[in-house]
Amino acid sequence: MAGHSKWDNIKHKKAREDAARGKLFSQLTKDITLAARDEPDPQKNPTLSQAIERAKQANMPKENIERAIKRATGELPGVTYEEYIYEGFGPFGVAIMVRVITDNRNRAVSSIRKVFDDHGGDLEGSVDWIFERRGMINAKLADAQDPEELLMTAIDLGAEDMSESASDVEIITPPELLSDVKVGLEDEGVQIEDAKVTMVPKTTVPLEGDEARRIVRFIEALDDLDDVQEVYANFDIPDEALAEVA
Repeated sequence: MAGHSKWDNIKHKKAREDAARGKLFSQLTKDITLAARDEPDPQKNPTLSQAIERAKQANMPKENIERAIKRATGELPGVTYEEYIYEGFGPFGVAIMVRVITDNRNRAVSSIRKVFDDHGGDLEGSVDWIFERRGMINAKLADAQDPEELLMTAIDLGAEDMSESASDVEIITPPELLSDVKVGLEDEGVQIEDAKVTMVPKTTVPLEGDEARRIVRFIEALDDLDDVQEVYANFDIPDEALAEVA
């Protein structure tokens, strides 16, 4: 399991447990509002359907979801959001992509650039070729479940790969098959923690010790920015080192 995806999974769990919940709800609201702008019917809009499903998994109230859609269609007043991707390099040559949804692009890029500068990064250069769009499912492996059987089930449903860490499993799918694989696994009794389309690195930069701690602080600083939805990075930190910095 790639280092950053493990960190993303840890961050996702923490967001449900502490004050970051407000930040998570804000991110989910933006995703729903942006997706609903093109087509407010989730039955006709897979992107919106996935955003709503993630909001439900995070226990976001139904009223919040409905309000986000109504703001997108103009039934309720709201700000106009736009989506941007910023690319660059963090410390130690780690490739970084920052996904932003904002109503003020100048504010967003200014705050992102400051974090890069403060942590020894460089908000310049193209790194999108290092990543590829993939569906990612984080699931909980029950005591009675055989990882090999789960892998075979996932592959039969269309998954490409699976990796295991303690009681967690990470399943990679083609983006267009994410929902089908998720539903199929749920039908088999698999507990899904999170499912989303993300950017998976094709190559990684191994980090340990102080370098691992510095890159995690850098990613956390970016994640804390109000306009930032997601941060994709290609660092790889060993399990024991990641547990320490987490």
